[in-house]
Amino acid sequence: MDSIKQSASQLVFTVRRQKAELIAPAKPTPHETKFLSDIDDQEGLRFQIPVINFYRKDSDYSTGRNHDPVKIIKKAIAETLVFYYPFAGRLREGNGRKLMVDCTGEGVMFVEADADVTLEQFGDELQPPFPCLEELLYDVPGSAGVLNCPLLLIQVTRLKCGGFIFALRLNHTMSDAAGLVQFMTAVGEMARGASVPSTLPVWCRELLNSRDPPRVTCTHHEYDEVPDTKGTIIPLDDMVHKSFFFGPSEVSALRRFIPPHLRKSSTFELLTSVLWRCRTISLKPDPEEEVRVLCIVNARSKFNPPLPNGFYGNAFAFPVAVTTAAKLCKNPLGYALELVKKAKSDVTEEYMKSVADLMVMKGRPHFTVVRTYLVSDVTRAGFGEVDFGWGKAVYGGPAKGGVGAIPGVASFYIPFKNKNGENGIVVPVCLPAFAMEIFVRELNGMLKGNDDPLGKYTNYAIIKPA
Repeated sequence: MDSIKQSASQLVFTVRRQKAELIAPAKPTPHETKFLSDIDDQEGLRFQIPVINFYRKDSDYSTGRNHDPVKIIKKAIAETLVFYYPFAGRLREGNGRKLMVDCTGEGVMFVEADADVTLEQFGDELQPPFPCLEELLYDVPGSAGVLNCPLLLIQVTRLKCGGFIFALRLNHTMSDAAGLVQFMTAVGEMARGASVPSTLPVWCRELLNSRDPPRVTCTHHEYDEVPDTKGTIIPLDDMVHKSFFFGPSEVSALRRFIPPHLRKSSTFELLTSVLWRCRTISLKPDPEEEVRVLCIVNARSKFNPPLPNGFYGNAFAFPVAVTTAAKLCKNPLGYALELVKKAKSDVTEEYMKSVADLMVMKGRPHFTVVRTYLVSDVTRAGFGEVDFGWGKAVYGGPAKGGVGAIPGVASFYIPFKNKNGENGIVVPVCLPAFAMEIFVRELNGMLKGNDDPLGKYTNYAIIKPA
């Protein structure tokens, strides 16, 4: 896998872009102001998140039928925006940093492009980091702000082989993964000839607003104000992006470390515990300092009644597990696993209301990033299922790890089939070069059945990097 990865990552190609344009809704839409929820507009979601889908050529491509993905998708976006018209508006900020959508109908940013490369040249294991990503998802000057900017930027790049790449950048305050996939699915349906999306969008952001009066009823260590006393926010220079594949054999190798009473733990819980621990060892924090892992938990089903079908706002929480670096790294894996399981179970309807109240009372703070790792499971989000008429994506999902207001903090769990046809999960990780070497060594050691936390912690984590 590494050799192929290497050759693909060294791939260099030219992308010819047309001038960026705005795609407005195909019909007139309401001009109104719509408020985001108190979950949507927290500081930690005020950034742009990139997604990328790769598609093979149409089976009819050779017959010369006019199947231009750019034309088809552009038209489908305009038609979809009639239903999702808030995406065609612009964000404004009101009193108390409250965000609202000014539904102006201006449109979303669109870039048409061609690349002198084939899908095959990307290698037979498409996974982040992707070569020339900044060419496949061009940052149109002036488009990346949170306020008064397009809420979506979409680039469709035709490939030499007849395939194409659909890349998208979303202002995260508008939607989470489930909401974005709902929109992308609608575009796919319209591209395939539908006149109405199968799931109609529902705004209803008031369902996730604070109470009156607001009252914080749960503990939210994910929003603790932690001073960065020792400069441990990850350095932005010398960052290395690498993806790790966990198939059935890797997962069962890691499951050997689970104590009997935790055997029913999910793959997400297991991987989160392993990666958090390996990552902490690799970054060598002070042993007595607190370290955190934030687990993104979709809360749609936690509400009674559940949030309406078609709701496309942010509906997740960042529950957190907190311990000291020494405890995390010296204890057997079961210790981290219990912390992660407990954090996930914290999310309830009351918890979500408590977060919304905290946002209003504390000025919409950012989640804690000092000595923090954030994981988001998009294995069931459905990015790869989106079909514009060319079938399912060869790869569909986040374009890279480490995204966010503070780069390097986040990893995604992305569904993936390796070149041997094994289904598993690929996880992009972003770390400073010195830490990535240790991370790889730690993870490989565990996959081979070695787990000597006391020895390892003594060797690496207490010795600060020079």
